[in-house]
Amino acid sequence: MESRQQLRASIRKRRNLLTAEQQTEAAELLKNNALKLIQSGQSIALYLTNDGEVNTAPLIEHLRELDTPLLFPVLHSFCSGYLNFQYVNRQTNWTTNKYGITEPAPNALTTAHLSNIDIIFMPLVAFDTNGNRLGMGGGYYDRTLANINQLSKKPTLVGLAHDCQEVEHLNSEQWDIPINMIVTPTRIIRI
Repeated sequence: MESRQQLRASIRKRRNLLTAEQQTEAAELLKNNALKLIQSGQSIALYLTNDGEVNTAPLIEHLRELDTPLLFPVLHSFCSGYLNFQYVNRQTNWTTNKYGITEPAPNALTTAHLSNIDIIFMPLVAFDTNGNRLGMGGGYYDRTLANINQLSKKPTLVGLAHDCQEVEHLNSEQWDIPINMIVTPTRIIRI
């Protein structure tokens, strides 16, 4: 069996082999599937894509046109290894974090509590249909969401992926936070 690092490398290579045309088509199909989960007025956390991930830009633009409250993850300023989620608008200042990922400039005034987010769309490297998600290995989402079950109102956790990122089975670790759904260009998988 492959180690988690070997699996990450293998799946990342697989998704990076997708052509620009395949990526564009996948992004549009994924947008259409993701929109089926969103109700008017919900607060939606998304992320900007990186490293061959399915492109979230069409979904983000569509939600902006609908004036949907949008949030994006930001590396926590003083709690290393954690994320904050910040509301954004067209005037938001953006910066590049230490991993080269674009994120909103840290701003305590626009930071939301997890219980105020309806859906968190999460990146992933690999997934299985049991709700197990393999991320990039930093553990940021897992640490940030570790106490999610203590919230009276929990966000729905939805992994976004290309179909080629599915694996038969992922061994989960005790710190791994399972996701509620996976959206791909061709499917919505409810766990």
